[in-house]
Amino acid sequence: MNGSTAPVEADPLSKGTSRLSSRGDVTAFLMELCAEIGADNYMLVAVVHEQDSNDARILCSNWIFDAIELAGKPLIATLAQGSLTAAPGTRPQPLVTDGAPDTDGLVTGEEARLLAVLGHAEVYSLRLDVGRQRLFCLFSSGKAGSIDPVGVMRAQLKCCYALSLAPHLLAQASMRDPLSDRERECLFWVSEGKTTDEVAVILGVSSNTVNSYITHAIQKFSAANRAMAIATAIRSGII
Repeated sequence: MNGSTAPVEADPLSKGTSRLSSRGDVTAFLMELCAEIGADNYMLVAVVHEQDSNDARILCSNWIFDAIELAGKPLIATLAQGSLTAAPGTRPQPLVTDGAPDTDGLVTGEEARLLAVLGHAEVYSLRLDVGRQRLFCLFSSGKAGSIDPVGVMRAQLKCCYALSLAPHLLAQASMRDPLSDRERECLFWVSEGKTTDEVAVILGVSSNTVNSYITHAIQKFSAANRAMAIATAIRSGII
């Protein structure tokens, strides 16, 4: 023995992630993931919750402009956070739009046909938990069955890992926050299990004022109640 030790192999998840210092790096990284899993297209999305609807803020994508315009950002938001969206660690399921009779109620038949014509016959939607941010990544292909579902799971972990190392790249992608500081604070403390009176003591205001802030937050999210408003705020990464 010569006393030397074998080099420690780097974590495969870290491959290609240390160089993410610009949006161009993110684009190259996502294109490499597409090649690995057999996808043609990618889209990194933040979902913005408006009073009347959800909208998509596209952070990075190789979809052609016409496809984005024809599909529309509300449909993209639906794809991003739909019933088939996979949380980290869960097995992803594709939305098959090309001639599929059942889209799990996620999109209408007309929307499915449009996506297929635009080159998105198969779409995987992945939730990315990046610190306190919640983003979504869509991988799609012009031919159903060409994307490797096992590879998609690994790609999801790589995305979460890579983006968590480059929070400055997501600063411009921060979701629009419709809440005031006080409204956000009230929702946060209620989400932590505090009563209205307890929140009032914490913030140094009256219980009526707390209720007013929470009511405003509910209205801004077009939510039916506190629980729904809290769920929307958490899903958006606002609290």
